[in-house]
Amino acid sequence: MSAAALYERANGHLVPTELTRGPWDPGAQHGGPPAALIMGALQQLPAAEGLQFARVTYELLRPVPIGPVELSTEIVRPGRRVQLLEATVRDPSGTELVRARALQVRRARGAPDTGAGEPPPGPETGDDGRFRPPRRPMFAPDAIELRFVQGRFGGGESTAWFHLHVPVVAGEEPTQLQRLAAAADFGNGISSPLSWDEFVFINPDLTIYIEREPTGEWIGLQSTTRIAPEGIGLSESVLYDQCGRVGRAIQALVVAPR
Repeated sequence: MSAAALYERANGHLVPTELTRGPWDPGAQHGGPPAALIMGALQQLPAAEGLQFARVTYELLRPVPIGPVELSTEIVRPGRRVQLLEATVRDPSGTELVRARALQVRRARGAPDTGAGEPPPGPETGDDGRFRPPRRPMFAPDAIELRFVQGRFGGGESTAWFHLHVPVVAGEEPTQLQRLAAAADFGNGISSPLSWDEFVFINPDLTIYIEREPTGEWIGLQSTTRIAPEGIGLSESVLYDQCGRVGRAIQALVVAPR
């Protein structure tokens, strides 16, 4: 199969390529590809004029295998000011893998401009943070390029830019929100204070709050991970484009020794 995109359509299924592979299991996808896939499908649902995405929450119920999947979407609560959407990814047997809910709200009218804030230094100033993937191909860096402008893998709080350089679905141009979703799942990876060799820190969920739709092809994450002793890990990321802040992403973490 060609690996020119994250997914290809075949026989009524979406078939992932090896470019979707994540860091934890060679047979499982990174969270970014299904997040981007779902985002694009939700964007195709009808919406009243003036509605925009404010929040998308993904529940990563099971590892998503590098094998055919089915995607369904529906409008749970239609509305002109607020609309609730839902999407589900299943394997061919019907087992639910990912569930997502999205909230669309009417754009603010007449509100004062509080400013987007200054973005971090641009991607042209960064490097790969000495990232050495455990196997190839993988989602990063083979489908999405990353450039650290502050910090590095395994060093705690970090800031990095991400550029998705393949289509999410073969033959379809990625939307700006798909680019955002593909990058937003990296917060725990770029800001963990733990060693990849000694610990796993897997996120079973991802929530993206969207203040405005990003512009351009680069998405920046300014990320922090905190792990409470005998408690829960939490990663938080401020999301940027090259004009300023666009939102925030939050992930709960399962943290355990390898």
